[in-house]
Order: sequence, then C-alpha cells, then structure tokens
Amino acid sequence: MRQNKSVNQTKLWGLYVITDTVSTQRTALVQAVGQAIKGGARIVQYRDKSADFERRLAEASALRALTLAHNVLFLINDDVALALAVGADGVHLGREDGAIAAARAKLGPGALIGASCYNDFALAEQAVRAGADYVAFGAFYPSKTKPHAVPATPALLARARAELHVPLCAIGGITPENAPPLLAAGADMLAVISAVFAAQDIPAAAHAFAALMSDKNRSDARDF
Repeated sequence: MRQNKSVNQTKLWGLYVITDTVSTQRTALVQAVGQAIKGGARIVQYRDKSADFERRLAEASALRALTLAHNVLFLINDDVALALAVGADGVHLGREDGAIAAARAKLGPGALIGASCYNDFALAEQAVRAGADYVAFGAFYPSKTKPHAVPATPALLARARAELHVPLCAIGGITPENAPPLLAAGADMLAVISAVFAAQDIPAAAHAFAALMSDKNRSDARDF
C-alpha cells in the first residue's frame, strides 16, 4: 500500500473506469482494462460482488500488475481484505460496505478511500469527516448498470465543490456528450462502466472522455 496520501489524492481526477462484472474470463478482463488505460483512463476500480475469493484474487492481482506498469491508480470495491492482498491503492465503499474508519484502520494512512454518496450531501459531509479521500455522487443520468439508482443533479456537485475539500466523482449514465455540465459543476472524475467497456472500440471510447479532462482543459484544478 502506498504511504504518501497527498500524492495519491492529487491523482484523483480524470477518467475512472469500473470493471464490467459480466466479464468472466481473466484475460478478456485484463485486456479490456488495458485498452481503457491506453485510451486515457487514470483510475481503475475492480468491482465484483461474487463470493469466489480465489477468482477475484487472481483477477485483482493481474489488474494490479497492469495498473502499476502504467502508473494508474487501482481501487477495490467493497473488499478491504482483497485490497490488502493485492496491494491496491485503496478501496471504494458504498452505504452498506462498512465504515470508513474501520477501513482506514486496516489499510493505513496512505490508502485512498472513496465513498458513494448517491444524491445525499449530508452523507458526503459525514464521509469526509470520517476520512474519505473522495466522494462519489450519482446517478446523474439513467444508468444501465443501476437502472433504479436515485437521481443526482449538477447543483449537488456545485455545492460539494464549494463546501467540501476533497475530489468529487460523478457516476451514472455518463457519456462524452452529457459529461460537460458535470465537469462545469465541479466533477474531478467521471466514473463509467458500459460507456467504455461496452464500446466496440474501447481505447477510442476512453479517449473521448479523457480528451474532456486533459491537463490542458483542467484549468480549475484544485489543491486538496
């Protein structure tokens, strides 16, 4: 686990891809993530809610090697033990995934911990007080992955931008076409699944997002 939290937190911007749990073959999964990185993904989250720890360990280990080779952040969804086992940069926790403080105690001060806050600003405030390094809001648009997700608005991002002092992640039905209002409202990261991994040309799909969030276009970058 990396120990320089400030350095890792400054990397929390750009295209944030979440693995497609439909992918069952490890080689196909790693290849798809590699293509997303080639297109410009800066953060990878491994998300698999299955009970097969050995398979998840093998997949996460392969993805960890890939992300290290490309200097890309690697987070694990809702599994502190797996994050520790593969040396991930941190974890992403949902409302039911366990306490941030407990995860911090196990992962150490250098780990990155993200929290899903849906459309709930009070929950985001609570997460930041508990030590979250970033918070995620959404769904901003209809989502194939979570069709019943609560709706969030750009105004929520704008408020979080003004009042919270951590990076902000937007998620939910985001495409290159509908992303600009979210970036304008304050999103530092755009989290996507199918918009990249369901594309026929994964590198091109990732690049379309990355082009919106390049260093040149990141004129409002913040120090955290």
